[in-house]
Amino acid sequence: MRRWVPSIDARVGLILAVFAFSLPAFGQTDAKFLLTEANGDIARFLQNGQQLEQQHRWGEALAHYEDAVRHYPSDAQLQQRFDSARLHYDLERRYADRSFRRSVEQLSTERALELYGQVLLKIETHYVEVPHWKTLLDHGAGNLEMALGEPTFVHQNIAQEDRATVDAFCREMRSVIAMRTIVTRNDVRETVAAVARLAEQRLHIAPSAVVLEYLCGATSALDPYSTYLTPDQLNEVYSQIEGNFVGLGVELKARQNGLVIVRVISGSPAEQSGVRPQDRILAIDGQSTDRLSTDQAANLLQGVEGTVVSLVLAAPGQSSRQVEVQRRRVEVPSVDQVTIIDPQYGIGYFKLTCFQKTTARDLDAALWKLHREGMKSLVIDVRGNPGGLLLSAVEAADRFIERGIIVSTRGRSVQEDFTYSAHVQGKWQMPLVVLIDQDSASAAEIFAGAIRDQHRGTIVGVKSFGKGSVQGIFPLDDSNAGVRLTTAKFFSPTGRPYSRIGVEPDVQVRPTHTVARPIDGQLPGDVGGDAMLNKALQTARQFSQPLQARSRS
Repeated sequence: MRRWVPSIDARVGLILAVFAFSLPAFGQTDAKFLLTEANGDIARFLQNGQQLEQQHRWGEALAHYEDAVRHYPSDAQLQQRFDSARLHYDLERRYADRSFRRSVEQLSTERALELYGQVLLKIETHYVEVPHWKTLLDHGAGNLEMALGEPTFVHQNIAQEDRATVDAFCREMRSVIAMRTIVTRNDVRETVAAVARLAEQRLHIAPSAVVLEYLCGATSALDPYSTYLTPDQLNEVYSQIEGNFVGLGVELKARQNGLVIVRVISGSPAEQSGVRPQDRILAIDGQSTDRLSTDQAANLLQGVEGTVVSLVLAAPGQSSRQVEVQRRRVEVPSVDQVTIIDPQYGIGYFKLTCFQKTTARDLDAALWKLHREGMKSLVIDVRGNPGGLLLSAVEAADRFIERGIIVSTRGRSVQEDFTYSAHVQGKWQMPLVVLIDQDSASAAEIFAGAIRDQHRGTIVGVKSFGKGSVQGIFPLDDSNAGVRLTTAKFFSPTGRPYSRIGVEPDVQVRPTHTVARPIDGQLPGDVGGDAMLNKALQTARQFSQPLQARSRS
């Protein structure tokens, strides 16, 4: 099993990350909406989102509102619904996470408060903006109130308390907060300690559960990319850094017809067992997936190396089939589908799926392979690339850019101000085309933006995601958990921000809803219904002559 979280860059002893999305790929849907007239579209976004909320389909609701906010970033209602959906989704994820549930059960009140204090200290020390403590406290209280209305939380933490008792506690909690003066992070910690004691008295709820909701509310309030990382989530981040993990080797998304496999990693146990992209998962070890969230399904698919999971799958238009897949260590290729896609013109192609520790090595291997096969120009596909190692993105761009700035970062601390520049040796000079789409984000935007601003290649596709901040990953002492905090923002070589702006392509291509088939071997000329890739090929052909023409000259 692979959860596609963006990864990390280590610099000067501080772990830095460039994260793409406000939710992992497992929580996203492919729902897109045709935009016409603004007010009508916003109303439809709100109506459709409300339906998802009423059904407690929080992952889909969050992806829906994220899409809406991307189109209408100034609309306050959409932003409010996005924020609310994110809180509900994060709560579901936490309580679907075995490591988090263990934390709630095992942490003493004092230990939970120490953990909360550590997080507040890291916010004070490292966050990109000066924190407003009263705001973070209020968000924590709001997070707890939301949790007290959610069956997932109530079932886990409260024994037969009626709604009137819960409402009375919420009013009393707000009174406790209102009576206190909040100036420092210690004021916040003491107030949360008082609320936790009150919750234990009134609702017989474990104080650790209350403190952790305040903790998660505080980090989520900072921005869409800052969050608490459970022990299992922190381990996933570290696996992403290394580019390997134990699992099946699939990526899931929630769609209207259920849980769908959208990617199968090359050479993975899933691929070897006959699992294919677009397969819908009907059951896992005999349990129907009808009512499972993507995170609940992910937990069922995870397991000890060497164990076997039974899947019932259905490909589009076909009857169901059962497969057995053994969980094994999976090596994730950050460079995939390496081929001469147009032998006549000598056009090389590969897909950069993410930026991780192995990317520079994988990239060099791909370039030399294509060079030996007669590459004259190159198409690099970063569509759907959610980001990854900042340093790996810099190293990738440095393979092609001879001199100049690749990216710069700026933060609250001068330690976060850094400029990454190209080195002069070992450049690949072939004509270059880079494919981007609306899901190319973060480190992928660093790469594409550097190629564009340094006039090193042609960018083809649609405007990228628009994510322009750097996150630090901070482990928390003695808990095996961590926190992700935005520590800086990054800027293009010409000094332009990426946040909510993205990378504009040189050649715009109207996106289609056709599912692009994987590149498999050498393909002549046209590539199926993939309009963006076809445009990239047309662009690359302008830079070289076909082999016959070259042989006559």
